[in-house]
Parts: sequence; C-alpha cells; structure tokens
Amino acid sequence: MAAERAPRGARLVGRYTLLGIVAFVVLFPVYTTVIGALKPAGKLLQNPLIPDSFTLEVLRDAWTEGRLGRYLLNSAIVAIIVTLAQVVTSVLSGYAFSMLDYPGRGVLFVLFLSTMLVPLEATLVVNRRTIGDLGWLNSYQGLAIPFAATAFGTFLVRQAMLSLPGDLRDAARIDGAGHVAFLRHVAVPLVRPTLGALALFSFLSSWNQYLWPNLITTNQEMNTVQSGLRALRESALQSPNVVMAGTIIAAIPIVIALLVFQKALVRGLTAGAVKG
Repeated sequence: MAAERAPRGARLVGRYTLLGIVAFVVLFPVYTTVIGALKPAGKLLQNPLIPDSFTLEVLRDAWTEGRLGRYLLNSAIVAIIVTLAQVVTSVLSGYAFSMLDYPGRGVLFVLFLSTMLVPLEATLVVNRRTIGDLGWLNSYQGLAIPFAATAFGTFLVRQAMLSLPGDLRDAARIDGAGHVAFLRHVAVPLVRPTLGALALFSFLSSWNQYLWPNLITTNQEMNTVQSGLRALRESALQSPNVVMAGTIIAAIPIVIALLVFQKALVRGLTAGAVKG
C-alpha cells in the first residue's frame, strides 16, 4: 500500500507543479498589466512588479482620452448582434443537417465545413467591396452582417442535435408538431448548454475583432474598442500606463462574460461526450 501511495503522491505533486507553472505563465502578464495600470506614470519604472503605489487617475485618463465609453458601446452592440445571429443561423442549419433527410446532405455538410479552411484574409477584399456597394461602411450592419453565420456553430449544434433520441422526433410528428414546433419546444431546450457555449464563443470572437473594423470604418464614432486601443496607444506614447489601463477596461466585459457563462461553456463542450 505504501509503495502504491508513493508513486500516486509523486504524480499528484508533479501535476500541481505543472499546473502552477502554467498558471504563472498565463497570469504574470495580467499581473504586470494591472500593476502598471494602477501606478502613476512617474513610478511605473520604479519597482514595476511591486504594487507600492496606486491611483485611479490612470483609469480615468484612459477612459476620457481613449473615448472608451463610445467604443465599448459600439463593440457591445456589434457583439450582441453577431452572437444572436450566429445562434439563430446555427440552430436552423444544425437542425437541417441533423434532423432533415434529403439527397446530398452529407456532401453539402462537408462543403459547408470546408469554408472553415478559408482564412478571413482571403475574403477581406470581396467583403469590403460588397459592404461598400451596399452603403454599409461606418455602420453596425457592416460590422456585424458578414459574421452572422458560422460553420463552426453549425457543426457544434449539429453534433448536439445528433445526440438527441430519434424517438423524440417521431413522437412529435405523431402529435402533429411540425419542424418549427419541434425545434422550438423540444430540440432547442435540450441543446441549450451547447447554445450557451456557442454564444460565449461568438461574443468573444466578435469583441476581439480588429482587422475588419479597421477596414470598413473611417468615422471615429464607429470605432470598436480594439481600434480605440490602437488609437490610444498612438496618442499616449509617453504614457504606457494609460494604455495598460485602457487594456484592463476593455478586458472587463470579457472577464464578466467568462465568469457568468463558465458553467454553460463546460456543459456545452461536454454535452454528448458520455452516452448512457
């Protein structure tokens, strides 16, 4: 027994040591950014890793100089539109690829998934021209509509719906429920954890968009928070602590979303992993 406990204890120590190293590597940049954001400019380079002085003036300067209030609002509006659109389109397409039977469904699904292999940069020019022809430059629809559907979301929802028992659809058909009724009252409630995970992924991806907003916005009023951080960095070259403070402010909604939807993310990613 003692011989068995020794290797198990060694593995446990090694596991926690590895986790501690990974946690340090991940959290150290966050720690230095928070410390820098709360330090006055004159003391930023003096003991940069020691929290020996704090001030909230840096956060206020970053908020006012970077116009982060407007940019956060723009990012929130675009992220909400994209998240809702991706959830709706993923539910409809995932249902079509899992519950409906029609010729060529498998081939069409493979072709649909193959769009994930096309990088965003390969479609930027065409999408930019299309948005310009539609008159959607410097608009919320121009920022959001190109990302209203996602092959990843369709794949995620399809896999979740494939795990549903086929008897549910047969019972709903006997009761006279059509596709919309079955989707609304049966399928969607059962795959809700997956939809929560998809919504979180969609929100984070949209919130962190940088290249596309810079490509179609020329009016500063339509800048998103990532573009605003770039402008703040260029205008505050002599005040790196202001840039750090802006980064912290921009990350607060992401942290809140992760904390609120953490359980939904775990349930969504593990749904269907264990079969009874």
